[in-house]
Amino acid sequence: MNTIDRWLASPWRRSAAAALAGALPVFAFPAPALWWFAYIALVPWILLARSAPTGRRAAYDGWLGGLGFIVAVHHWLLPSLHVFIFMIAGLLGVLWAPWGWLVRRFLGGVPSPGRAAAALVILPSAWLAVELVRSWQGLGGPWGMLGSSQWEVGPALQLASVGGVWLLSFLVVAVNVAVAGLVAVRRARIPAVAALVATAAATSAAWVWSPRPDVDGRARIALVQSGVINGADQRFDREERLTRQLVGQHVDLIVWGESSVGFDLGHRPDLSRRIAALSRQTGADILVNVDARRSDRPGIYKSSVLIGPHGPTGARYDKMRLVPFGEYVPARSLLGWATSVGKAAGEDRRRGSEQVVMDVGHGLRVGPMVCFETAFPDMSRHLAEDGTDVLLGQSSTSTFQHSWAPEQHASLAALRAAETGRPMVHATLTGVSAVYGPQGQRLGPWLGTDASTARVYDVPLAHGITPYVRFGDWPVHGALLVLAAMCAAEGVRAFRLRRSAPEPRVRPARTVRESPVRHGR
Repeated sequence: MNTIDRWLASPWRRSAAAALAGALPVFAFPAPALWWFAYIALVPWILLARSAPTGRRAAYDGWLGGLGFIVAVHHWLLPSLHVFIFMIAGLLGVLWAPWGWLVRRFLGGVPSPGRAAAALVILPSAWLAVELVRSWQGLGGPWGMLGSSQWEVGPALQLASVGGVWLLSFLVVAVNVAVAGLVAVRRARIPAVAALVATAAATSAAWVWSPRPDVDGRARIALVQSGVINGADQRFDREERLTRQLVGQHVDLIVWGESSVGFDLGHRPDLSRRIAALSRQTGADILVNVDARRSDRPGIYKSSVLIGPHGPTGARYDKMRLVPFGEYVPARSLLGWATSVGKAAGEDRRRGSEQVVMDVGHGLRVGPMVCFETAFPDMSRHLAEDGTDVLLGQSSTSTFQHSWAPEQHASLAALRAAETGRPMVHATLTGVSAVYGPQGQRLGPWLGTDASTARVYDVPLAHGITPYVRFGDWPVHGALLVLAAMCAAEGVRAFRLRRSAPEPRVRPARTVRESPVRHGR
């Protein structure tokens, strides 16, 4: 037994190693943004799980690695959720337990070339199944999907237009499995090299042959980022002053960040009049975001509201997917105590019922999303199907101003733009704000968390349908079929083993001879 094996013989040390190995991929995301690290970040976790002495221990390695992964990519929530984040991570980490077991099943010991080749398809498919389940908004949503770490890599963005962020996650995991095979499994080297070559070929093919959006127009869109200001009235005053700076700049649309208006406009018609005056002065509609209790229905909503030169135009989008604990508490009757140990929502926000495409004038149609919703690829895909010209995300990460969250959130818009072939504007209250072209390319500099300004972006407009918009989440469907086929094959294999097993030999019963003494003979 070598030194590492002796050190890992302790269950506690092995558990700590699994959690740390699972946390490594966080460095591939912004702010570090070491995108290349994603292709080797899972290797220590894979090597640990494949060396597990039993399948149960491999499942534990998968669970604890998943716990480390969730805590790492959501570490910026610690000031808000405190110890509760470890409870959430512990529950979500269970999703990776089958993945750890599968790593040992297909790469453990001395696998045959066939088993190693199967691992290159099955393990990425199992990872996609985990990402699919945890992408449900009630479990935290698709924040930290492994493929989203490739947001600034041109060939990867082109692949996203074919299969979305799901395809990127699949390929990143497949490369990690191939590298682990090259490092630790001699019989897996030929399949591993073949997988790496196939990945490079697929990426090259997508780069060369996948359709690119045709740019057929331009729009001038202005972002107003107020910065960190205490008080809703003071923030509105600052946004008003910044918007006046846009007079004479011939913009087509002005976008304020999430929660830019802290009062319901039905209760405060004076604010509607002030925004309408700004619209007349600048010659553009203004998309604001209202976070307040509604005057026309019960409850608090977060709403994108379009205001023109004569006041509200009637175009309104109410946020549909809310942030767990931040905007509502799941099963509040059971988990309401979370409000006493962190900054969980004291009152649940209300949900909207449908997505909206807004006509903002100048022949421009925009599809708004609010904050957390820009992480969901299906929402932007549906907006593209409905004919939007520009995707808009209104966000605020002021609670996490000095963490990695603002940069990571801004990077998601690059994936949504590449997936749909539509430019995307990510407008925030306090930074980071960003704008991306229809191929996911960054347009101009980011507005950082220290900026309080208004800036105009010349945004190229494109039309046409990307393969991802046309065919949807086909990598997920393919992964589920792979897992179904694997389960069927395992069932057939188990049945054949039972059929071929030799039946236990039954020894004939011994004949007991009667004793003549017993019968008086």
